[in-house]
Amino acid sequence: MVWLEAKITSMKTETISIEVDSAAASAYRAASEEDRRKLDLLLSLRITEATAPGASLENVMREISRNAQARGMTTVVLQSILDE
Repeated sequence: MVWLEAKITSMKTETISIEVDSAAASAYRAASEEDRRKLDLLLSLRITEATAPGASLENVMREISRNAQARGMTTVVLQSILDE
């Protein structure tokens, strides 16, 4: 991951604003500076992956869903989060 962080550090970056749920926003704000950089990198890679030529946003979303389910996310848990 260090080589990837170095690559991203050397890339031209821009600030964007995205809407996330309050739990994600709180977790991001509470994260250390190093962890926020890692989260920024992760989001940048996901956005780039989802918008790459030939990429299917639907496939990326399916993969994210599979990963969430593997980590215990259920429709009940998701609805509970959305209802907050």
